[in-house]
Amino acid sequence: MEKKEVQEKIITQENNKTSEEEFSNIIKLIAPGTNLRTAIDGALKSQRGALIVVENEQVIPIIDGGFRINTRFTPQKLIELTKMDGAIILSRDTRKINYANVLLTPDSKINSAETGTRHKAAERTAKQAGTLVIAISERKHEIVLFYKNKKYPVSNTADLLRKANEHLQFLEKQRELFDNYIEKLNFLELRNYPSLNQAIQIIQRGYLIQKITNDLKKYITELGKEGMILKVRLKELIKDIEEETDLVVKDYTQFNLKRSKTLIKDLQYDEILDSGHILEILGYDKASPQPITIKGWRILSKTSMHESEIALLVNEANSLGKALNSNLSFYSQIFGYEKAQLIKEEIGKIKLNNFSAQVS
Repeated sequence: MEKKEVQEKIITQENNKTSEEEFSNIIKLIAPGTNLRTAIDGALKSQRGALIVVENEQVIPIIDGGFRINTRFTPQKLIELTKMDGAIILSRDTRKINYANVLLTPDSKINSAETGTRHKAAERTAKQAGTLVIAISERKHEIVLFYKNKKYPVSNTADLLRKANEHLQFLEKQRELFDNYIEKLNFLELRNYPSLNQAIQIIQRGYLIQKITNDLKKYITELGKEGMILKVRLKELIKDIEEETDLVVKDYTQFNLKRSKTLIKDLQYDEILDSGHILEILGYDKASPQPITIKGWRILSKTSMHESEIALLVNEANSLGKALNSNLSFYSQIFGYEKAQLIKEEIGKIKLNNFSAQVS
């Protein structure tokens, strides 16, 4: 292959981005409880450095020397092989140890921000071969993953559990606030008093919860079996959050839901907590928000109506008050008598349940 072609290939591989889902699957390979993690932790406790490479078709041309093993992977075997200086090559599915004590020879023209020889070789190999390389440093007592263009320091299980539990506690508090704000908005809207301020508080809490959840999911993925209880608790805490938040945005935005959601998701934590940012994204003037009229998607979604039926009603009513407080004949004109009776009864029950909740 010509020198220019080699360089172009390297550049292409360096720019090969890694998706969140793809990297999440890589993290699962070394999560606590897996054989690979047991081996890595064992090597670290033995105060040995190591380079572990997952083989693919691009790896073979950049290894030199060493010897072929071709044996079933076990943590004990890998720990023993780290006594040698060279890299260890695992099969693509990590179930076999293919080579040991090999020299990695990736192209030196590949950019590397690493200073140590082992970590430079690891980063360049990951970029050139587009594979997973694990660098274990006995001096720094750390584990670093290199995958394609991505570098990821691996935290120990105790630190991960502490961070995950801190996130979970914060999430529990935000969920409590979210539910309180929803209850207040229900009270106001069912009496035909839409509240932009209340809606903004819900949107802020809803998106904070979603951001915290994304961070917490990363910790849980890295914790593997150690994070199972946290995973169950997280699922309970975030139930219906995204759907409810979307419906509040849909009711109060002056634009369409997709545009507003995209803009809010791009905000950082501090920007989400700035009510002025949310006001602008929803289409209101920060200095003097104009009077609002909402259509009632969120409240009406609590009935048995399908989305197409709710759309029909909000278009005909054109306001929350009319959608919730019209007489039977109005609903009958849209849906027919039997369906209208059911809708009227369901809206009545929602109002009654909300009133009972406020009294209790």
